[in-house]
Amino acid sequence: MIDLAIFDEHKLVLEGLSGLLSGISDVRVVLSCDDRNVLVQKLKSIQAHVLILNMHDISVRNLNLIIQLTISNPKLKILIVSIIDNEEIVLKTIKAGAKGFLGKDADRTSLMEAIYSLRNGHDYYSKSITNLLLNRYISSLKADEMSQNADVSNLSARQIEILKLWGENYSNQEIADRFFISVRTVESHKNHIMQKLNLKSTVDMVKFAIKNNIIEI
Repeated sequence: MIDLAIFDEHKLVLEGLSGLLSGISDVRVVLSCDDRNVLVQKLKSIQAHVLILNMHDISVRNLNLIIQLTISNPKLKILIVSIIDNEEIVLKTIKAGAKGFLGKDADRTSLMEAIYSLRNGHDYYSKSITNLLLNRYISSLKADEMSQNADVSNLSARQIEILKLWGENYSNQEIADRFFISVRTVESHKNHIMQKLNLKSTVDMVKFAIKNNIIEI
């Protein structure tokens, strides 16, 4: 028996997901929740194998929720369901601890495949996400060739601090507030970092930060 927890801040969608999974003999919904604080508290006492997080926006707040749940429930497998499926968002959820991601092309069959895969200890991504990650991997090979000579010593102390916070999922506004600068200045710093390191995207920035121990995963 696979015990499921489901989270969605929209009650109607939450009921729809629960209904979609009803009647499946080896799946049991043990928690259906629309409040993130209640979710965190309930999962301390309810043992679920898989948590379905239906996210209508992938904000820093939601990424932190994934991190929090991953730390407090290390055996829990988190499956993200979202129509927002660009490569940067998907990679950030993976880095935060999610083990699966279903994009807007997902149907009931792929949802069930994802649940079974996660329960068996395997990651799962819907077809569009798999293609996206494959393209990202191919692009990263080219980016790695271009950035192999990049040196962290090219960055100023402030740029390293901003790179660290960005890699830790802080928003531009949060970084700006911390350093008492404008959001526009934060964006300018990020652009200068990419120029100095010959990087093409903010995802490449995170990869560089991880490789150079500026941030930890």
